[in-house]
Amino acid sequence: MQQHPLVAILTRIGTFVLVMIALSIMIFLLARVVPGDPARMALGPAATQEQVDTLRLQMGLNQPMVLQYLDYVRNALHGDLGMSLVSQRPVTTDLAQTVPATVELVLVSVIFMFVVAIPLGVITAHYRDRAWDHIGRVLSLTGVTIPSFLFAISLQLLAARYLPGWPIIGRIDHTLNWQGGPTGFLLLDGLLAGRFDVMLNALQHLVLPAFALSMAGIGQITRITRSSMIENQRKDHVLTLQSFGVPERVIIFRYLLKLSSIAPLTIMGLEFASLIGNAFVIEMVFAWGGFASYGLTAILQKDLNAITAVVLVAGLFFIVANLIVDVLISVIDPRLRRREAR
Repeated sequence: MQQHPLVAILTRIGTFVLVMIALSIMIFLLARVVPGDPARMALGPAATQEQVDTLRLQMGLNQPMVLQYLDYVRNALHGDLGMSLVSQRPVTTDLAQTVPATVELVLVSVIFMFVVAIPLGVITAHYRDRAWDHIGRVLSLTGVTIPSFLFAISLQLLAARYLPGWPIIGRIDHTLNWQGGPTGFLLLDGLLAGRFDVMLNALQHLVLPAFALSMAGIGQITRITRSSMIENQRKDHVLTLQSFGVPERVIIFRYLLKLSSIAPLTIMGLEFASLIGNAFVIEMVFAWGGFASYGLTAILQKDLNAITAVVLVAGLFFIVANLIVDVLISVIDPRLRRREAR
């Protein structure tokens, strides 16, 4: 019996809601048991004890942990994630300014992974144990083993040496007099406003950090695609197609690639979520000013509300990415829905 796709999606959503609740409890507790008084860190060493006690009272830190968590959840459900102790602004305001920058960077990195890794995996599998396969395996191994920050610095040095006019820091040139757009995504806002100069300039700024961020994913997905293609080449229906004289390109792109895409899609979903966490190094190197660097600052300053919000948003990205991947895999391979329905 085949499970209805809507039932499968609702089941996964229910599971993910439970995961978010567990994540919120865990990060809420961890943020408060880490040594250091957040009120003292926010006010600085020159503040009096009376001022610190007043801030602790305002933050509700004198209440039992359970009441603090319930108050946080109640406010969060109304869209209030609290005030940032560092920026002295609502955390939702900070997230609205920083999340689009990181999401745009991650999305372009995922596009790079898809465009580079899948064809490279197909090529290395098709030319197994030949020159192209050796080159592809060296490139994939390089991407997996070398840290992303080393790629970032190397790309900056190469661009500064051989492409003097290419931007190596920031998201956009300040000389363009761009006041920002409604979404925070520079590529989309530039397109909507008809400012193709902004769109092109933002794309130039994206290339180097996105490529550096995607290198580990490119190496991983290339290896998974190659091994999956080689494994499926031995399947009976593929051997049957070859025996009937079906052209090799038809077998690869119509049958093999679809059959071999499940494992790379799964890895790509995990990579999308991990890129949110890995982006902080790239953002620091390229002075990107996105969500990841905001989270790093919040951790170093023990900004409780910001830390909790950053982890929850990162967890939400992970959950949504895996939900999308699950749906895509169910569409590609209906056998999985039948297996779940048993």
